[in-house]
Amino acid sequence: MMKTTTLEMNPVLLQNAAFSNEPEWLQTLRKQAWQQIPTLAMPVFAKINYHSWPLLAFTNQPALNVTVPESIQNDASGYQFASLGQLVVKTALPDELATQGVILCDMGTAIHQHSDLVRKFLFQKAVHVDENRLTAVNAALLNGGAFLYVPDNVEVKAPINLLQVQDSRQAGNFVNHTLIVAGENSRFQVLQRSETLGETANPAHIMVEIVAQAGSYVRFSALDSLGETTHSYINRRGFLAQDARIDWTVGILNDGNTIADFDSDLVGSGSHTEMQTVAISTNRQTQGIDTQVTNHGHHSEGNILQRGILLGRSALVFNGIGKIIKGAHGAKAQQENRVLMLSPKARGDANPILLIDENDVIAGHAASVGRINQDQLYYLMSRGLTKDVAQRLVARGFLGVVLSDIPVAEVRQQMIALIERKLTNGQGTE
Repeated sequence: MMKTTTLEMNPVLLQNAAFSNEPEWLQTLRKQAWQQIPTLAMPVFAKINYHSWPLLAFTNQPALNVTVPESIQNDASGYQFASLGQLVVKTALPDELATQGVILCDMGTAIHQHSDLVRKFLFQKAVHVDENRLTAVNAALLNGGAFLYVPDNVEVKAPINLLQVQDSRQAGNFVNHTLIVAGENSRFQVLQRSETLGETANPAHIMVEIVAQAGSYVRFSALDSLGETTHSYINRRGFLAQDARIDWTVGILNDGNTIADFDSDLVGSGSHTEMQTVAISTNRQTQGIDTQVTNHGHHSEGNILQRGILLGRSALVFNGIGKIIKGAHGAKAQQENRVLMLSPKARGDANPILLIDENDVIAGHAASVGRINQDQLYYLMSRGLTKDVAQRLVARGFLGVVLSDIPVAEVRQQMIALIERKLTNGQGTE
């Protein structure tokens, strides 16, 4: 049995995380992050006590050679990039995109072949190493991920799909970092699918940085379905320059305990973000999700929409933070956080927060935590549906406001299937 250890005790973790022949700048970044880990505090997730979770229970053994099962190979057929743990399964960027200068590759390749680009943006814009202990952990121990770059004025019409699988058939460290850079006036869509293969208890650290340069438009969708034995930290961040836009649609459909941090910094004037999240907690699962939009630029706009469902003895906390910085004239910040309880033994919280330091703004929020509408349930059951089926239909309708905004039909169907699985498996587990 492989031994787990704490970060402060074992620098072998740092050695094992390194890519082959790393450039000096990345080695320096890792070492600086490693040195800061003991001095940095863990991030705060209001009303979620996650400090006993084994988020730092990394194995000190190097990754072993693994085989790729047929199921993963089949799943990868619909993706331009696929990885299993630290193993790159597939990279297949269409030739017409490559000729336009689009780059898609694994992080190990990116640091060598596109070193200047990666160095310019990695932990420089959307996320900073010293924000908290977990951001420093990601910088020090990142051992996988992807790099996507779309040059200025390039429009990619078909979605770029990324499949990133945690390999939990054995003990292993999954510290995944995806860097997406949108050149000026570029337009494209990205889907990131994160899931777990195997049942070994491992932590998962997933980070995404999107740097949207002036006039760019990124539509980012994520479907997370990590395993029951996985304790996960998920951090997705956006940096938006003048007139840039990022639309986020995220499905947090994991089976294990999760803390998630979704932030967008509206730095440029006229920048805009829509942040939509669906989360379902079942059985004894606990999930805490912080979503923050910070308005820096004049006439920037950020909207947050979060909807969650609880079953069994689970817990789900939504913290929505709209922050308007002094000088952000004409900024807009709106948010809506709603939680639907399908069990009397579950615990749900929806906490909207507005932090406003400017007068010339428009801001507002709404929040609710409630049980299923009994009239709707009665009506469906009077038509011959069982209680479980009727509850699932009402729940699907509750989430419909987010599902209907997913731009790609295939992604929408995948999310619906994951939602149906969670609702079906979570019924009656009180």
